[in-house]
Amino acid sequence: MKLTVRIQLMFMMFLMFVTWGSWYGQMSKYMLNQLNATGDQVGNAYTAFSIATLIAPFFVGMIADRFFSAQKVMGIINLLGAVVLYFLIKITDPAEFFWYILAYTITFTPNLALSTSIAMNQMKEPGKEFPFIRVFGTIAWIVVTNIVGFLDIGGSVEIFQISMFSSLALGIFAFFLPDTPPKTTEKPTFGQILGTDAFVLFKDRSFLIFFISSILICIPLSFYYALANPSLSASHMTNVENKMSLGQVSEVLFMLLLPFAFAKFGVKKILIIGLVAWIVRFICFGYGDGISSEWILYIAIVLHGVCYDFFFVTGQIYTDNKAGEKIKSSAQGLITLATYGIGMGIGSKLSGIVLDHYKISEGMFDYRAVWMVPATIAAVVLVLFVLFFKDNQKDIKVA
Repeated sequence: MKLTVRIQLMFMMFLMFVTWGSWYGQMSKYMLNQLNATGDQVGNAYTAFSIATLIAPFFVGMIADRFFSAQKVMGIINLLGAVVLYFLIKITDPAEFFWYILAYTITFTPNLALSTSIAMNQMKEPGKEFPFIRVFGTIAWIVVTNIVGFLDIGGSVEIFQISMFSSLALGIFAFFLPDTPPKTTEKPTFGQILGTDAFVLFKDRSFLIFFISSILICIPLSFYYALANPSLSASHMTNVENKMSLGQVSEVLFMLLLPFAFAKFGVKKILIIGLVAWIVRFICFGYGDGISSEWILYIAIVLHGVCYDFFFVTGQIYTDNKAGEKIKSSAQGLITLATYGIGMGIGSKLSGIVLDHYKISEGMFDYRAVWMVPATIAAVVLVLFVLFFKDNQKDIKVA
């Protein structure tokens, strides 16, 4: 790959994750502080992302893959996204806000598939080359959340203004990316888009248990994305966004440890470590305090790398190896729809209901009780997984 192309792809990932990271973890605080939203309305707003995740494969599969070059589709949807954000920042009604964030996320979520397609189309060895390109997305998330933290705008409309300008920049820049023509002129089937070709994997009981566990663990994952920021702020922690970015730093470090973990422990033990880490993390969120025991909250933040990499990234690798070349894409598509679409959709809605249930007064919530709910869910998933998952491969290859 030419150096100029490599730089283009890195910048594409950087802009895309700046656009996403500027608002995603902070939206709940913005809605609670500026829109006086209820917990249910906050949960609904995060559910919008899951709805968009369910819609995106049909958009990419039915339109982008058949009729237009991927980089042109990326350019158009990001320009549209910037327009939607221009109107979104003017909204003051939390109920109306849902429809605007839904419209925006529908324009954003196809980026996740399109960016991968554009990048891999330029690579001879994607397994070796793609991680170096993708890591610039994580770097972007760290950079933009630190900017938000230093400027102390996590609960302000500026988070969407940053996203609007970066979406505009990505929309223009996308037209100059390497050409990625349509993959096929044939109309994909409904089953191919949903990944139903991978249903054959459910004959393996361990994979079926992993699949169910992946959906269920996304429910507590949604609690983290939706409620961590306002919870930490309520605990009197300062510079919350800056400190939460340590979670992404941890993600990079534990990603590098995965190949050694596979050789040492095998897939079952790694997945169990990931589930245990989720339980410990939520307990730390519940019992830490930004004044007297901030170190407990730091543990919760830094555990993000173990939680995410040792379960979700490990799960993607496990799925890839289980599926084989023939149904690899279908299997990954099925896991993505099930986790980010169904699991996180349920979790986002539930997190808002739980937040309202433990409301103390206007703007005040019993976050300790709130965090015990995802901790309990994660504990149930752990028991299910330990009892019924038997596979423990150690020879899985990690690029």
